[in-house]
Amino acid sequence: MPTPSIHFFETQFQHQVCAGEFVLNPFERLALPYLSGELLDLGCGLGNLALDAAMRGCKVTALDGSATAIGRIRETALALGLDLQAHEVDLGADLGHYAIERDYDSIVAIGLLMFFPRARAEAMLADIAAHVKPGGVVALNVLIEGTTFLGMFEPDHYHLFAPGALKAALPSWEVLAESIDRFPAPNDTEKVFDTLIARRR
Repeated sequence: MPTPSIHFFETQFQHQVCAGEFVLNPFERLALPYLSGELLDLGCGLGNLALDAAMRGCKVTALDGSATAIGRIRETALALGLDLQAHEVDLGADLGHYAIERDYDSIVAIGLLMFFPRARAEAMLADIAAHVKPGGVVALNVLIEGTTFLGMFEPDHYHLFAPGALKAALPSWEVLAESIDRFPAPNDTEKVFDTLIARRR
């Protein structure tokens, strides 16, 4: 049974595929120039970043819980002859938690970690950091203020990171780029995101 967040995005992705809406979001545009080599994209969504990275020469593994997203990525990668593998994985499953199996030159988790309870979110952040090769890059994006935007999350199944928490979790890493972005949310509120691009020394 898909989690509410997977169901939310599955519906959203179906609409986007029908409408042909395949544009990089601001967080993906910030990350793309820093990605190289073997790339793991966790919570890749419709694969806009994964596909662009593959077109730039990355060898990409893309994971997401949406069947629609993974189907779109596979079809596009095959048509373009890209070095990209896409797999449907419930990264937030309560049982048999996903764990990264090997090291990568680049790991991306944009708009993913906030969908997990705090312990799971922090454990996955540590797992990501542990599997970036020396000299490799991580691209992270989390929600730090959600207001009514949290209506799409499972009750008690999300984690709002504190401002600066990503940087604090990577104390010895070289920060390549960082951005705090604010967007309107319903009822005159805001949703606020922290994006960090860092290199392992």
